[in-house]
Amino acid sequence: MKKFKWIASVLLLMFGAMQLYRPAKNQGNPQDMTTDISHVYTMPDSVHTLLQQACYDCHSNHTRYPWYTDIQPAGWWLASHVREGKEELNFQEYGNYQTKRQRNKLKRIKEQIITGAMPLSSYTFMHREAIWTPAQRQAVIAFIDSTLEKL
Repeated sequence: MKKFKWIASVLLLMFGAMQLYRPAKNQGNPQDMTTDISHVYTMPDSVHTLLQQACYDCHSNHTRYPWYTDIQPAGWWLASHVREGKEELNFQEYGNYQTKRQRNKLKRIKEQIITGAMPLSSYTFMHREAIWTPAQRQAVIAFIDSTLEKL
């Protein structure tokens, strides 16, 4: 029993120490839309809203953080997801991409939607609004197709 208390104390101390190191939050200005994809291409408001609900938390400069990200290691895990997501695609910096990269990103987004690879199931588990109906998926795909035709 004494050994159990010692191990539990050490684990509790380690967990407490983990709480002292918090990753920086992705809290850029959500209103800074000058290079946002919605300013690069004309898109229906409904499509932009869908992208914001399902994609922008990981693929923009501003993340809406749920309560559990203040508890480590969940915060570290989410920070890693956001960092990787922004490296792959940042909707708020889309206008800074070269035209070829913009075209390739649109093709990749369409592919991810069709295959169901995005949004991640770990994200939709906690964010039910990010689960699109077939009609919503088709609306985003139609926007992508019409945009690619113009490029």
